[in-house]
Amino acid sequence: MTVQHPGARPTLEAVAAHAGVSRATASRVVNGGAGVRPPLADKVRRAVEELGYVPNHAARTLVTRRTGAVAVIIPEPEIRIFSDPFFSQQIRGISRELTAHDTQLVLLLVEGPGDYDRIARYLAGGHVDGALAFSLHTDDPLPAIARRTGTPTVYGGRPGWPTPPGERPVPYVDADNRGGAREAVRHLLALGRTRIAHVAGPRDQTSATDRLDGFHDVLPDAAPELVEEGAFTAESGARAMARLLDRRPDLDAVFAANDLMASGALRVLRERGRRVPEDVALAGFDDMRGVAETTDPPLTTVRQDIEGMGRLMARLLLRGLGEGPAAVPTSVITQTALVRRASA
Repeated sequence: MTVQHPGARPTLEAVAAHAGVSRATASRVVNGGAGVRPPLADKVRRAVEELGYVPNHAARTLVTRRTGAVAVIIPEPEIRIFSDPFFSQQIRGISRELTAHDTQLVLLLVEGPGDYDRIARYLAGGHVDGALAFSLHTDDPLPAIARRTGTPTVYGGRPGWPTPPGERPVPYVDADNRGGAREAVRHLLALGRTRIAHVAGPRDQTSATDRLDGFHDVLPDAAPELVEEGAFTAESGARAMARLLDRRPDLDAVFAANDLMASGALRVLRERGRRVPEDVALAGFDDMRGVAETTDPPLTTVRQDIEGMGRLMARLLLRGLGEGPAAVPTSVITQTALVRRASA
């Protein structure tokens, strides 16, 4: 008979005794195993709740060969991650899905090239069951690290790197960036604008190149001086807008590849004496409420479900690990929608 001393942490043996089952049966229920009749499983769960039993993580790992943790890897400077609402929305979606499956989120940041060695060691050490990575650039070493360490990984954004021969394409979640860009530019054309400029994102990220391609789908003959590259930040959007106005002071519309760059562009347009939307119509991409609804005027933009994309990433990974809904496809492209506000 197992004796539970007052104040001591409840043991699995105590749970088994309280439920009137064997230790092996209690262990299968606690660790998510199969083969236990529902009435017995219910008894074990009630015993766990009544005793306040918390499974020993190390012992559970030995049984299940799972850590119950997933790494979220973002190869961007820390200052941008904590200042750009896109990242917080995506992480919130990931966190909510992982929490629903009793899985811990471990955030790994990349400040510089030296951090990749640390991340490779961490993944190779088996500290997490898998990884979620987003905001990757085309030359990022992370995909090779994930392959080398055998870490199941789901990516946020269409991969911009080739699939190695003989390997299956990696699973990813992305928005219809190209289609959303086309819708925004067509809207500006429908307003009667004829000199439409584009503040593009970094050319080494597929979301930016897809949005640029969408711009050119609608305006294949757009002059090169009507396109200027930014870095998905408000400051870079302001600098790009200033360069565009210096080259083409006659422009009458701007499509920015994200809301932050659009907000920076709006500030420069106002400083240069351009009225929005009377003189220059302006549209962005993302529909980040804290940005798009607080600009003056509020921003017309392309909505993508950022938090929902985070949840889908986590769901895909959990599916690959044997958890979560089995019906989720290998990769997912989510729909976008134009949100019309006062800027265009």
